Amino acid sequence: MTDRFRPALVALFWLALAFAVVMALLPKPPHLLELRDKWQHMLAFATLAGLARFAFPQAPNLRIAERLSFTGALIEVLQAIPALHRDCDILDWVADTAAILIALALIRAFGGPRN
Repeated sequence: MTDRFRPALVALFWLALAFAVVMALLPKPPHLLELRDKWQHMLAFATLAGLARFAFPQAPNLRIAERLSFTGALIEVLQAIPALHRDCDILDWVADTAAILIALALIRAFGGPRN
């Protein structure tokens, strides 16, 4: 991946992260996909992991996984706020983390940026 696409990838990562957090914290988010909750979590965090891997090629996989997993955990904690009318579910965080790890492993296996 050439450096000329990196600014666009970085911007796309931050936009995707903001979108995921906002959707996770809206009291009544719109239904964009007809997927079960865990699959939505996995799709969102696998996408974020893939974008992060290419947007930040110098970052170690472990750091990307740790930061995104922490983001998933923080979302779950924030969903416990009663005013949001959302459910805090540790299994959502497990799904997030599993998707992150799988996405990073697949990118590494297929020759993506390594760190």
